[in-house]
Amino acid sequence: MKKFTVGIFIFLSLLVQNFSYAADVSFVYINGSNNNDEKMKNWFEKGVQKLHPEMKKQFETNEQIKQLMLSSEGLHIKNEPSIFFWGDMSKADLDFVNKQLDISKDFSPTVAFQVRHLITQYMHDAIWVQKPHHMLPIVKNLNETVKNEFKEGNTTVLYGYSAGTFITYEYLFNTLPYINLEKLFNSLNVTDEFKNFIKENPRKDTCISALADANIGVVSSGGKLVFNTNGESLKQHYLEIDKSTENVCSPKGAVRGVVNFASPLVLFYSDLADPEYEQTYYNKLMLKYIMENGLFWLTVNFREDPLAFPTSHNLTYEEMEKILNSEFKDPKGFIFDDSGVWSWRPFFLAHTSYWSANKKFSKAVVKSFINGYRYQYDTLYREKMKEKSKKYELL
Repeated sequence: MKKFTVGIFIFLSLLVQNFSYAADVSFVYINGSNNNDEKMKNWFEKGVQKLHPEMKKQFETNEQIKQLMLSSEGLHIKNEPSIFFWGDMSKADLDFVNKQLDISKDFSPTVAFQVRHLITQYMHDAIWVQKPHHMLPIVKNLNETVKNEFKEGNTTVLYGYSAGTFITYEYLFNTLPYINLEKLFNSLNVTDEFKNFIKENPRKDTCISALADANIGVVSSGGKLVFNTNGESLKQHYLEIDKSTENVCSPKGAVRGVVNFASPLVLFYSDLADPEYEQTYYNKLMLKYIMENGLFWLTVNFREDPLAFPTSHNLTYEEMEKILNSEFKDPKGFIFDDSGVWSWRPFFLAHTSYWSANKKFSKAVVKSFINGYRYQYDTLYREKMKEKSKKYELL
């Protein structure tokens, strides 16, 4: 018993050290698909207004969360939620699709037309937002929201609902400064002369967005990073990249983590599992950054939600290191999936019930936050969970 108490004391001490907040925390809620008219915009905003007070209450009153997140000034989540709404950006394109859809009304069977119309309303935005020329302006606008909060001394937690999970992922992928330029160019097919130039002129770690902003390179639709091949031009742009890093990357420490819910991310981004997909290389760097810089990435889904997919099997940081073939330096972040939360709603209502079941969902997020950290760094809890998994495998 004494050994257990000492272990918990050390565990909680580490939590306070790693997750202390010295300022207000802003919860930024990002809408999903089918939110592109005034009615659906109001639906999303009213839903957030119902959810946020309960989410704030659960975070601020939970005793374990206090140990996880309290600073000397105390934890305070901003009273008003921040709503990042992008649904109206797709309206013109959706109107075009609906006009084309109306043409089929004259010759399609009624049921076929209604199904086609339903698919259009629910799937259009999810497909639309994945296209880089649509996604990147959204990511840029979201970064302005995060940076403005940071200028006021606040940190941010991003809540991505449904297709909003695509945006949280793309935000982390494009704006976190996880790229060491010397290591990057040493891994590429560039001349030894250019590698020496990089070594003699070190620059800050940067992000994918800054590479594009500085005209150094961009990620193609095929997931490859395509570089400027003009040697002298590339050198000049490289020397100026710190300015782009400052302008378009997420400031270090500005984003504390992500909560994705009702998440179809895996369904639309399944190619990230392909080891030959070049973007996977940068995702591994992003994962390493998350773990070493104390960020968290939670996925919390209702089990009845037919559009929600688990992000992955939960892994310990040692297992992640084996997959990445790289050791984490002083890991303190975590990634955790809890897609087994009961909403006690019928499946056809579950995807939109996170607002009405706000108490259940808020408690689940807090529980997942605690369990996600414990799964990484509390040995006793980890062993308990592994034993539980083995029992399920035997059934």
